Amino acid sequence: MWTPKHVVVVGGCGHVGLPLGLLLASRGVKVTLLDIDKDKVEKVNRGEMPFLEQGAPALLQQVVEKGLVATLDESCLASADVAIAVVGTPVDKYLNPTLRNLCKSVDDLLNHLPDDALLVLRSTVYPGVTKIVYDRVRALGRKVHVAFCPERISEGKALVELTKLPQIIAAFEPEAMARAGKLFSILSPEIIELEPTEAELAKLFTNSWRYLNFAISNQFYVLAQSYGLDFYRIYDAVTRDYPRMASFARAGFAAGPCLLKDTLQLAAFTGNNFFMGHAAMLINEGLPNYLVAQLRSSGLATKCVAILGMAFKRDSDDVRDSLSCKLRKLLEVEAREVLCTDPYVQDPSLVPLEQALARADIIILGAPHSVYQSLSFPPDKQVIDVWNFWAKPKTALLMADSELFPLKG
Repeated sequence: MWTPKHVVVVGGCGHVGLPLGLLLASRGVKVTLLDIDKDKVEKVNRGEMPFLEQGAPALLQQVVEKGLVATLDESCLASADVAIAVVGTPVDKYLNPTLRNLCKSVDDLLNHLPDDALLVLRSTVYPGVTKIVYDRVRALGRKVHVAFCPERISEGKALVELTKLPQIIAAFEPEAMARAGKLFSILSPEIIELEPTEAELAKLFTNSWRYLNFAISNQFYVLAQSYGLDFYRIYDAVTRDYPRMASFARAGFAAGPCLLKDTLQLAAFTGNNFFMGHAAMLINEGLPNYLVAQLRSSGLATKCVAILGMAFKRDSDDVRDSLSCKLRKLLEVEAREVLCTDPYVQDPSLVPLEQALARADIIILGAPHSVYQSLSFPPDKQVIDVWNFWAKPKTALLMADSELFPLKG
């Protein structure tokens, strides 16, 4: 019976590949993390995590140079019986998916992978891409098995979720499906088999549903606030002990490298007829603009504004597609001064929290980092807290991708 002996994770030092590699190595699989980022490769080989991930530092110390190594050298693929590619399909400036990098990456892999290896596409891809890769492999006369097994982790909680959530796998041939199931059963308690296009849409549906859900709450927030009403008084009234509203998200910045991108991929797949997706983009991406518009009446041009939290989500150091960064750009046009701070993000333009709090006239919570929970502010400071983070909550927060879902306590 086939068992994976050497797994190469392509793009292995990133948020998707590294947690997966750590767990596989901890379960006795030889893992090589292939990456193009020299700094990340060197950090991993020193036993240092290149980003925040709960539980990862200790696990990395256990497996580095024992079952896991990072490298820049593609020759490691020659001895792999599994290659897991975490190169996705980004969206270009015209909001269309770009396949060029993925196709080039697949061709590079095929130049090194031996016959009878399993190639797993792990990142979110545009519907039909798995078939393109499969056909490419066949056209080149290669005997490489192809599967699509989308990641469904929440950044920062990957090590927990990889071992608790069901794993979706898909392939065109029984042998590829069987090997993908064998690989991920090392980690996952349940395997769900789909056709490749079904699996591609399953991942896009998941992220688009979340993005739309957040947009509904942000639209309701803007509606209530525009009429001088407290959104969270209404929110509490409709969610308290009322199960049918359990999925009603809190307002806040819905951002990061996945939700908007995947919603736009689904829109492109439908010939730009996914009107709810486009509306969600306008609402979520427009929330920083709404906040700036609301502040103009307070004499914004004469005020110093501090943004607390520049990462795209709570307790993260990841600023990719962060709406706090968009808010910063908008405020730099209209405010006298803008100060930004974040305890996790390494950026020389950021200032210490104490300095931001002391100098600011207006304080805006960009990311609800847990270290901010105990902050208090003098009455002369105007505080904008879209998340309702500093209120005495009647609900606890389940910290998911965009930290917006309530969990009834």
